[in-house]
Amino acid sequence: MNDSSTKKVAMTGAPAARRGRGRRPVAEVRSDVLTTAARLLLEEGLRAVTFERIARESGASKTTLYKWWPSPGALAAEAYFTQSRPHLEFPDTGDLRADLVAQLTSFTRLMTDGGAGKPISELIGAAQMDSDLAEAWSRTYALPRRELARRRLTAAQRAGQLRAEADLDIIIDQLWGACYHRLLVLKVPLADLDVERLVAHTLYGVR
Repeated sequence: MNDSSTKKVAMTGAPAARRGRGRRPVAEVRSDVLTTAARLLLEEGLRAVTFERIARESGASKTTLYKWWPSPGALAAEAYFTQSRPHLEFPDTGDLRADLVAQLTSFTRLMTDGGAGKPISELIGAAQMDSDLAEAWSRTYALPRRELARRRLTAAQRAGQLRAEADLDIIIDQLWGACYHRLLVLKVPLADLDVERLVAHTLYGVR
């Protein structure tokens, strides 16, 4: 197994072993489905995330999958959020600049070293034509991630680290928008992004 594969497995967990027959707890079934979907998404891309294949590899029934998710894309979006969440926690050490650098560095590393760049690009692209995926992406990933950033910036604002009139949504757009612009529009390596300079320039006018 190469280094890239090792990092992907570390994020998604090893494939679940085949289980014997018998009813399993709902939470266990759902966890296995999400783990399987995330593994397929990262290793093979969005096309691999089909209800038929996930049912076969997770041990869940297709009926259950259709009951829980309106489309494979919606399942893929939730699976990505579930598996990426531990890697994208937002620290609060009291040092806003250091915390933003740490979080954005984790994000860019997940996109590059963690192999999430291609799958996340596919999810965002497919969401333009799949309303179920678009809704799931916004609800399970985009808005929760944005809210974490807003909470950290709000705490900094209350602590006097940002001007009272600073627009927190614009700060978020500047920081993470720069990453997504490189990933989706320019298609240049995120590894080349100088995160510390990005944060420094963004905070320059709002401290």
